[in-house]
Amino acid sequence: MAPMVSTLTVGFDLDMTLIDSRPGIHAAYRALSAETGVWIDADLAVTRLGPPLEQELAHWFPDDRIQEMGDRYREIYPTYAIEPTLAMPGARDAIQAVRASGGRAVVVTAKHEPNAKLHLAHLGIEPDAVIGWLWAEAKAEALREHRATVYVGDHTGDVRGARTAGALAVSVPTGPCDADELRAAGADVILPDLTAFPAWWEGYRASAADVA
Repeated sequence: MAPMVSTLTVGFDLDMTLIDSRPGIHAAYRALSAETGVWIDADLAVTRLGPPLEQELAHWFPDDRIQEMGDRYREIYPTYAIEPTLAMPGARDAIQAVRASGGRAVVVTAKHEPNAKLHLAHLGIEPDAVIGWLWAEAKAEALREHRATVYVGDHTGDVRGARTAGALAVSVPTGPCDADELRAAGADVILPDLTAFPAWWEGYRASAADVA
């Protein structure tokens, strides 16, 4: 019988977990502001990444313009946001650690899925699947579908998604939520950043193998 660890699936959040999208998102918000003539504090907006775009746009546009502005933001996003965005430290190695062990790595994000795929392709990060448009508890839909036993994220919303899916909530305080917030939200494991993931993953796999 094959060991259980060979089929383990790990889900990863995208923004501020695998990628530092702040420079790109900042540029996209400034471009949208210039185009519409509506003031958007891009410096503030990039400190609260994680929730769906519409939640941020609601701070700057009336309700009847949010859908239109969201569509326009996503349209201009590739022009302004892909090139400046960087991989978070340890991101490539974390994905590779899962795949090299025979597991599957899937990205589950609230971001517009085509733009998420552009980021990953540009940075040479190669998960097995990318699922967009899901936030917080809704992420459990994709995590369950892909039978993820672990979900790694930087936001309390990611913790909620993991717990709703019955997956282990692994958190990295590299985004807007610090370790205390993540712990209070119910994170099972807190790593300083993704550079610590491969060693943790080896230990987790060993424990899973013992259980199997």
